[in-house]
Amino acid sequence: MKKYFLGALIIALTFACNSNEETAQQIIDKAIENAGGENYKKAEISFDFRKGSYSSSRKGGKFELERILADSTGTQYRDVVKNEGFTRYYKDTAVQLSDSMKNVYANSVNSVHYFVQLPFGLNDAAVNKELIGKDTINDKEYYEIKVTFNAEGGGTDHEDVYMYWINTQNYHIDYLAYSFEVNEGGLRFRKAYNPRTIEGIRFVDYENYKTDDLDTPLNELDDLYEARQLELLSKIENRNIEVNLLN
Repeated sequence: MKKYFLGALIIALTFACNSNEETAQQIIDKAIENAGGENYKKAEISFDFRKGSYSSSRKGGKFELERILADSTGTQYRDVVKNEGFTRYYKDTAVQLSDSMKNVYANSVNSVHYFVQLPFGLNDAAVNKELIGKDTINDKEYYEIKVTFNAEGGGTDHEDVYMYWINTQNYHIDYLAYSFEVNEGGLRFRKAYNPRTIEGIRFVDYENYKTDDLDTPLNELDDLYEARQLELLSKIENRNIEVNLLN
């Protein structure tokens, strides 16, 4: 009888502890809320990145992502991604493109806006989230969240896999890593820096690191970063950020 009672007590305590642990979805929800929350859904955001000028607007489920970029001859193009699809404009005239090139350009525009507005996009319908566990980086504790994408709705790069390190205290994404398949594949690890909040939305820049060992698991890249065994590839800096919140 005592053994039965003790066993039941252990099971009850284990269940109680597990029920108090946050799920991947709850962690992501808090990360989005702490970074901007509902402001993302009614914001016009503009910024400069590398040689391009970018802008986005969201309202009532409708979105428009834009990039203005000049080619090697100085000719300026405007790339626009909407709910309905992608269009490239030259002097306000739509350019005829193959479906494959539309996908390439649309993915390029999407990618820049995606990183700038993280973690907002992590609640898209095609996103799958998994809590891997907890880890420490530079003596701070983080949730490790693995993100994959469904083929349907996940875009042309739906096979990419991401790992996010989310601070257990403030729910900020301080580090992220991802594997990608295009251009023979690769691994990247990013450290967020220069955080600033504009009209209630948090923005960061990134130090962008790489490793040539493509067999390295994503959740081990933070250890390599701490051991200074990653190569700094570039800095991802977004300039002249402006935000206008729509009513």
